[in-house]
Amino acid sequence: MFRRINIRSYEIGLHFKRGEFKGLLRAGRHWLFDPLCQSQVRIASRRDPWLVDEKLDMIAASGALKDCAQVLDLKDHQRALVWIDGRFSNLLPAGLFAYWTGLRDVRVEVVDAREVKFIHDDLKVIARSPAALRLLDICTVNRNCAGVLFIDGRYIETLTPGQYAFWRDAADSKVVEVDLRDSVVDVSGQEIMTSDKVTLRMNALVTYRIADAHKAVCAADDALQALYREAQLALRAIIGARELDAFLADKDAVASEIEQAVRGRAGELGLEIVSVGIRDVILPGDMKDLMNRVTEAKKAAEANLIARREETAAMRSQANTAKVLADNPTLMRLRELEVLERIATDGKLNVVLGEKGLADRVVNLL
Repeated sequence: MFRRINIRSYEIGLHFKRGEFKGLLRAGRHWLFDPLCQSQVRIASRRDPWLVDEKLDMIAASGALKDCAQVLDLKDHQRALVWIDGRFSNLLPAGLFAYWTGLRDVRVEVVDAREVKFIHDDLKVIARSPAALRLLDICTVNRNCAGVLFIDGRYIETLTPGQYAFWRDAADSKVVEVDLRDSVVDVSGQEIMTSDKVTLRMNALVTYRIADAHKAVCAADDALQALYREAQLALRAIIGARELDAFLADKDAVASEIEQAVRGRAGELGLEIVSVGIRDVILPGDMKDLMNRVTEAKKAAEANLIARREETAAMRSQANTAKVLADNPTLMRLRELEVLERIATDGKLNVVLGEKGLADRVVNLL
C-alpha cells in the first residue's frame, strides 16, 4: 500500500496520479500511499541540462518548475541557441523546452528566424553542430568568387567570400556562386567568307572577367553562351567585310574591332572584356598553294631586283675606275705594274700573243 521513493541530490521526481501531474519530489526519501497503484513517479536527472518528458506542457503549466528550471516556449518564428558550460550545445526549433538551473551553466539565446540570413559571431562553431544542419542551410563562397543571394526569388545582395547560413523553412534562399577571375571563351572552328569570296577557318579567343555578379546571373540564362554568340557574330561581320589580303596584313586591327563590337553587349551581361585575339587562320589547300606560289614569285622578283641593282653598282664602279685611269696615265702605269707583280708571284708566266699590236705592247711591258 505504501511505496518508497529515493531521490538523489541531483535528481527530481515527477509525480503523476491517474495521468495527472501532481508535483515534484525533491531529493530525499519519500513514501507514497498508493493502494490502487494509480501513482507514477518518473525520476529526472538534473545533470542533464534539459527536462524531457512527454507531458512537459502539463508540468510547465502547473508552475512547479519555477524554482528549479527555466521554461522556454519558442514560437514558429523563433529559434534558440543553447550554450552549456560555455560550449555550444544545441540549436532548438519552435516548441516547448525546459532546462534545469543550478547544476549546469546553461545559456539560451533566442533569435528571430524571420531574418532569413543568420548572422552570428560564432557561426563557424554553430555550423559544425549536427542540430544546425537540420535547421540551417549553410553555404561557403570560395576565394576569388562572389555569391549572388536570392530569397523567395528576389535579389537581396552580393556576398563576398566566406561562410553564410540561412534558416530553413523560413524562406526559399539560394546563393549562386560566380568566379571573378579572368576566363576565356574559345570561339573556334568558324568558317567565314571574305569580301573577295575566299573561305577561311578561324579560331579566336575572348578573355573576360565578371564585373557585376548580379547582372551576370540575371541578365541572361547563360552569360558565357551569350558572350560566345556575340563574339561569333562580330567575327563574321568584320571578317566578311574585308578582303583576304587586307585581313592578313593587319589582324591586330581586326581583333581590336571585334573587341569594340563585343564590349557593349558584354557590359549589359555584367562582363568586362580584357582582350580579344585571333589565334589561328586556316586557308583552304588550293588557296594555300596559290599564296605560296605568289610569295615565291615575289621573293624571286625581289632577289632578281637585288642582283640587278648590285650589277649596276659594280658596273658604275668599274666605269668610274676606268675614267680615273684614263685621266691619269701614271696611275694606269702603276696599275699595270701591280698586275705584273701578282702574275710574277705565282711562279709561272704564260704569255699568249695575238695580233701584232698586242704583242708589241706586252713586249714593251716586259
